[in-house]
Order: sequence, then C-alpha cells, then structure tokens
Amino acid sequence: MHVAVIFGGVSVEHEVSILTGLQALHALRASRHTAYPLYIDKQGRWYTGEALRELETFRNLEALARKAVCVAPIRTPQGDVVVQELDSPRWRRPRRWPLDVALLALHGGEGENGGLQGLLETLDVPYTGSGVLGSALGMDKVVTKFLCLANQLPVLPFVWFRERDWEHDPEQYLLRAEELGYPLIVKPARLGSSIGVGWAEHRAALEEAIELAFRFDDKVLIEPALKERQEVNCAVLGTPSAARVSVCEEPLGLDAVLSYTDKYLRGDPQKGMAGAERRIPAAISAEQARQLEELALRVFQLFELSGTARVDFLIDRRTGSVYINEVNTIPGSLAFYLWERSDLPFVELLEQLIRIALDRYRVKQTRTRSYETNLLAHKSQTGLKLHK
Repeated sequence: MHVAVIFGGVSVEHEVSILTGLQALHALRASRHTAYPLYIDKQGRWYTGEALRELETFRNLEALARKAVCVAPIRTPQGDVVVQELDSPRWRRPRRWPLDVALLALHGGEGENGGLQGLLETLDVPYTGSGVLGSALGMDKVVTKFLCLANQLPVLPFVWFRERDWEHDPEQYLLRAEELGYPLIVKPARLGSSIGVGWAEHRAALEEAIELAFRFDDKVLIEPALKERQEVNCAVLGTPSAARVSVCEEPLGLDAVLSYTDKYLRGDPQKGMAGAERRIPAAISAEQARQLEELALRVFQLFELSGTARVDFLIDRRTGSVYINEVNTIPGSLAFYLWERSDLPFVELLEQLIRIALDRYRVKQTRTRSYETNLLAHKSQTGLKLHK
C-alpha cells in the first residue's frame, strides 16, 4: 500500500503532531508498505517530499517550503485518489503520489475533531483512527462529560459556558464554579496537551484562568481539582465490536496538574509523548487496573472509536474513586510506548491501524450509497416551484 502519513495541521498542538508523524514514518520503514510524509503547515498548506522525513527540516518552517513540494489530494478522472503537485512548471506534468490509505498523526484542531476525517470520507480514502462522529465527540470535553453521565460512567462534577455568556454575566458563572469548591481546574473544552489549562485557588486566579482558556476556545470547562489525585491512562486498539486494552500508565509531573512541559519537554523533546516521564505499569492495584481497562473499553465502544485511542483517568487517592477525565482519539505518539509494553511493537501497531482502516473502508463499500434514479430528468425547469 502507498501510505500517506498526515501530520502538522492548523493547531496549537502542531509541533507535537510533527513528532508523532516522524515517529510513524520511521517505524513504517520496517513495514511492507511505501510510506511518505504529507505535512499540513500552520496556514493549512499541504506539502510532501523527502526532506519532510527529517526533524531538522521543521526547525525553520519558513524555509521548509523551498525544500518540499506544495500539493493537494485530488480524485483523478480515472477515479483514483492521488496527492498532486500544485505549482509544477508549464513544461512538465504535475508530479503525483498514490494515496491508498491515510495514516493520521494529527493532534487537535481540524485534524482530530472530525474535519479532516470528513474530507477523507468525501474523497473516499481509507484512513486510520476514528471516524467523523467519534472524533468530534472525543474532542469536546463537555460533550464527553454529558455522554458519560447519560451512560452512568463516572466523571467529576463540572460547570461549562461559552465566551458570549461569560461576557454577558461573568458573576453568574463565577458563583456556579465556586460552588464546586476550590481549588479548581479550568480547561478549554476542545484542546489537548494541557495547553490553556489553569489552576485556581481563589477568585482572582479563577478569572485569570478563564480568560486564558478563552484565548484558545470559546467554550470553557471547570471542574474541582482533586487535592490528592493520581493520573492514569489506558489505550484501546480495535473497533467498537472487537478491541483490546493496553497496560495502564501513570504520567509523572512536577505540578499539581500535568503540564505541557511535563508531557513533552522534561524528557527527550524529540520523542514527544514517548519521551515523557511515566510509570508503566501504573502504581495501582490489580483490581483498579481491571476497573480502568473495563471503563476504557466502554468509552471506546460508546464513542464509536476506531484504531487506537487513549482514555485518561483521575483517581482520588483519599477515596479510591475513579473518574473519566478525557478521551484522546489520536493520542500523542499514537501511544506506541503503551503498546510496546503490551507486547505489540510499533510497526505491528501501525500494520493493525492500517488493516482496521481498510476493513472499515471495505465494509462501507458494501452499503448502498447512491440511489440510482434521476429525479431531475422527470422535472422540467419550468415545473419546479421556487419559494422566496
């Protein structure tokens, strides 16, 4: 197969996505597929080229355009989907790269929220990871909370509101948040990698954290911060009808809330999430591990996820209570470090992701997607009723 590894994107998690994409490209060298980079820059332009396999190329994003080829995915008159050069000289045809399957390595923004998935559905290209619905559901922390509550899955109490409501009556939302009890955690509703997350122990800090979150999203989530909390993550691989769980991990950080620095900069920055400090397996009991694994599977099935996803949990050390924190439909480094500890090497993980994508695509092709009738042929132009 010709596999396009798509990464980058218009997202504050752009750099994290580059690391994940390069890790996948490196691992695919040992596969039976022909993989090539398909990079989306911060302005939404698409590029490919051998230079995009090297991290050094991305240290100067302005110079990158001179080393790469500006492209776009298109469907040819013959019905094939290819990645085609956009600015080729007049004296030759545009270069093309076959696109059999897209391996998605994007984090945040339209790369993870269903936007890119919708484009690939329209192009009729198989792609790894969750579909449009699962991607959109998992991206929104507020929707995640409501969906879990509706299905009796444990989440912390919360308050949420939009920027326009905050501007109209901030006092109302400050009082509602304070009813949860300090300290509080404030998050942009549709962001990851701990970007824009704030900790508040009093009102002034709460207002500051809310304004920070609104810099990244027009929707904010506030929940109580467990004073003695333990963060534990578990990855899931497969489809809603057949999935397996990974070993549980415990990310380690210096702050009360695991920060972007803890996740990506304290270890080896070039390894992304795979370089963060963590304890594998997590320091939890066998009973708690089974509970988290069962919850992770339920979330994976409920959200109709596919490929690999990571479900993040919070544990109250004082009570032992477990809460679902968030869902990552395209986890950093594709959570390969968890699967390697679960006896699944990275290249085999990627093979399974591609196989799942192709299986899902084949199933979709068996459904009736077009009704073979030409209604308009039976209507004259003057016979159509126009309503103003």
